[in-house]
Amino acid sequence: MMRTLDLAALRSFLAIVEHGGVTRAAKRLNLTQSAVSMQLKRLEEGLGHTLLDRARKGMTPTAAGEQLASYARRMLDLNDEALARLTEPSFQGDLTLGAPHDVVYPHIPEVLRLFARTYPRVRVQLQSSYTSVLKDQFARGEVDVILTTEMTPDAGAEILQQGPLVWIGSPGGQAYRHRPVPLAFENGCIFRPWVQRALDDADIPWVMAVESLSIRTVEATVAADFAVHAGIDNTLPPQLAEIDHGGTLPPLPTTYIAMYVADGPNGGLAQKLAEVIRDLWQGGPRVDLSAQRIEPPLAAE
Repeated sequence: MMRTLDLAALRSFLAIVEHGGVTRAAKRLNLTQSAVSMQLKRLEEGLGHTLLDRARKGMTPTAAGEQLASYARRMLDLNDEALARLTEPSFQGDLTLGAPHDVVYPHIPEVLRLFARTYPRVRVQLQSSYTSVLKDQFARGEVDVILTTEMTPDAGAEILQQGPLVWIGSPGGQAYRHRPVPLAFENGCIFRPWVQRALDDADIPWVMAVESLSIRTVEATVAADFAVHAGIDNTLPPQLAEIDHGGTLPPLPTTYIAMYVADGPNGGLAQKLAEVIRDLWQGGPRVDLSAQRIEPPLAAE
């Protein structure tokens, strides 16, 4: 039986646990699938335990695997913290990251965790607001990195994800069948005029059933099947779901999740944070908009 745990193998094992399979873990670690599989095999053989249940959908930890995962997280966190403190002592200070509420999950918590582990001397403040507010703050130099949801990203933005908005409702709900269509949106939501325009163009009547300053109020109303909403499909909270409307609602325009990074006094730190965001983000191919503009299919009001 092994006397010393291999940290690289532990990192691969933990990536499999957190991402549900070898393929995703390999992509996250920038390794080949065979390398990750071999590390897992050596770890299981060395410990004399099966660590992952391969019979179910995806890969889930066994009892021994759950116990090892708990140790692995603490060991890797301590390892990464020690490396960061001893090899990159110059990275210290404060950063502000801005993001609309609808793109905070699922990636921003992991961004903050990984960044804090790698750069323990840097304090990151998360600020959530509307895209228009964040862009104004960014222009004034009040935030260092912002994520946005918009149809016409500015030149220089980096696109993390692109795709059409989707109709959102209560799982199995029927509110989308009502006419007029009951809508629920925050007062300042950038998606709101796009949805209204799409319904108008399709000659489908609608009514603002809920107008609120709080996204929680909107989500609660939609989850109760009193209204429908629109958003980005892989950022939905668990109580909401994409509506399988079978064409009874019109298609919605393409939106972009973009990232802007400041180049001021905190530019070096901001780039480090952007690297973590870039590595974690799951979505379509990234696009450099430094020399192009994107014209929207619908004009935002």
